[in-house]
Amino acid sequence: MGRSVALRLYAALALMALAVATVVVALSTSEASAAAGGASGYATQNGGTTGGAGGQVVRATTGTAIHQALCGRASSSTPIIIQVEGTINHGNTAKVSGDSCNTAAGVIELKQISNVTIVGVGNGAVFDQLGIHIREASNIIIQNVTVRNVKKSGSPTSNGGDAIGMESDVRNVWVDHVTLEASGGEAEGFDGLFDMKDNTQYVTLSYSILRNSGRGGLVGSSESDTSNGFVTYHHNLYENIDSRTPLLRGGVAHIYNNHYVSLNESGINSRAGARARVDNNYFEDSKDVLGTFYTDQAGYWQVNGNTFDNVTWSARGSENNPAGPNPTSNTTVSIPYSYTLDAASCVPSVVSQTAGANKGLRESDGSCTPTNPQPTDPQPTDPEPTDPEPTDPEPTNPPTGTNLSLTADSDGSSKASGTSYGNVRDGNLSTYWSPSGSTGSISIKWGSATTVSSVTIREAAGSTGAIGSWRLVNADTGAVLASGNGAGAITFPATSLRKITFEITSSSGTPRVAEFETYAG
Repeated sequence: MGRSVALRLYAALALMALAVATVVVALSTSEASAAAGGASGYATQNGGTTGGAGGQVVRATTGTAIHQALCGRASSSTPIIIQVEGTINHGNTAKVSGDSCNTAAGVIELKQISNVTIVGVGNGAVFDQLGIHIREASNIIIQNVTVRNVKKSGSPTSNGGDAIGMESDVRNVWVDHVTLEASGGEAEGFDGLFDMKDNTQYVTLSYSILRNSGRGGLVGSSESDTSNGFVTYHHNLYENIDSRTPLLRGGVAHIYNNHYVSLNESGINSRAGARARVDNNYFEDSKDVLGTFYTDQAGYWQVNGNTFDNVTWSARGSENNPAGPNPTSNTTVSIPYSYTLDAASCVPSVVSQTAGANKGLRESDGSCTPTNPQPTDPQPTDPEPTDPEPTDPEPTNPPTGTNLSLTADSDGSSKASGTSYGNVRDGNLSTYWSPSGSTGSISIKWGSATTVSSVTIREAAGSTGAIGSWRLVNADTGAVLASGNGAGAITFPATSLRKITFEITSSSGTPRVAEFETYAG
């Protein structure tokens, strides 16, 4: 890859794998917190994509536990929702055998199965150097997870180097609000982030981040593998990718409202008869973002409403046919499902607020405004859970009663130098916690179930107003208790829990939480 030297700078970001004990917890069906809002795009066709809706809900903190959940079903098609929290890696992902599964060590194997949802909950799910392989499977949902640094060479290897890979008669897959990332290109041992081949159809990738990789993803493994298609890509961020955003060989793709930044060599590569409808995307600081590249087998495109911001185009040649510098349509593509386009001008903003894991499954309302989804499944500890529209918190008058945080413990997603998780529960407004970046989460936790009905978030002196949007989450179940903007008092229906998490999803400046107070009344 021409920019592989630059991509090597990201290699330092690869993290050491963590080993954690295998945990499988069976929950009642009512504890599901997956797939809020339902599938979109081509995943709604061919009978639709519902994943494990209506099935048993299982909590897993290891890859082995995920495999155990699959193998413990009555049949390979029995619906199941697997809620994942923690780091999944080679050390905790073993092969499990059973009549309802076909698994392997060192990869999350969704093979010869159907009707499965895998969803990240709580403080998040990270598949570290471990890919997700979907083969001879149908009706699969993967949501709210991070998959990072999956290698095809070097050590450890997994899934042929694909973060998420689909092959061999796969139908109806919805991948939503995920973060897929590598730390370089093929020379560094990585392959594709999101690949489909050998008769994979009716797939949607939505509200996701793909970054720091030589290859974004392909549809078709060779010029003769044209049995794939009917794929939708919308509201995704592609950032610092050399090529394949995606590479299309045959079939039909609908690509809309995506933000492309730093495509180093080429972008949407339609070839071997592929037809792409490309609507209202924002291409920025990139090269050859659309066309047929590296082959003389032409592909086609229909373009509408796209923005090309600092995009450069190479000259045409026998194996190089860029669509620009003034892209025009050379085919028409009819779309069989309903959808609403955001204006291209707002795509960078709305995608930054919605795409990727741990963004609260936020989506665009079709008018450039992020919205919070309504959970489709009730939580057992919350009689009427909702993920309400953001509202400003009530004035910060202190609630009555004892601050339960003073006798609790705490943890978080990260902490800036010189700060501590414990500073939010010491009763001292002069000490504080800050995340290592502009967003992050801080939690209060107890050794036994504790009833909480209100929270007060107090910012440190000099940083008042820095906290922007936030979510308050029942970390036991993943249920959103409240969401809004700005620090202050937060009330919600009384909930019995062991851990409650305040997630900062946007900020101005550096957020500083001096106190995370919790009250029963």
